[in-house]
Amino acid sequence: MRHRNLGFTLIEVLIVVVIMAVLAATIIPQFTASTDDAKDSAASFNTHSLRAQIELYKVDHGVYPTITGTAIPGLLNATNAAGATGTGAGYPFGPYVAGEMPKNPYNSSNTVVDGTGAAEISGGYGWQYDDATGRIVPNNAKWLTANPQTQSQSQT
Repeated sequence: MRHRNLGFTLIEVLIVVVIMAVLAATIIPQFTASTDDAKDSAASFNTHSLRAQIELYKVDHGVYPTITGTAIPGLLNATNAAGATGTGAGYPFGPYVAGEMPKNPYNSSNTVVDGTGAAEISGGYGWQYDDATGRIVPNNAKWLTANPQTQSQSQT
């Protein structure tokens, strides 16, 4: 009488491995696309929110806020009618953005650089801001290529 081994044959194992590889090749790209979609959605939401707050600042002060260093202090702090930052009753406007600038989801930076949105600016900046037009965009080549209207369209 022959004794039969209670294991899998090489062919059975190979078939299971091939099936798993086909499933992985089908599913993994969908997760990668989900990550990119999430970054795009976050960038769009943050950009829209920042633009709204910049416009509110302009309504209150008559001009767009200016960049100081790598930030826009007029958005982050209480201001007076002239746009100077401070605290107390003499600074009734703002802050327009609570805490700190939102991070650019593409590079996790919340710093701001003076830019027109025509191309990504090196240095790891999170946002490009043009204080002449109030336009703010994520500092990311993919975003700027996918959203060309942000390059030529001024804030309304």
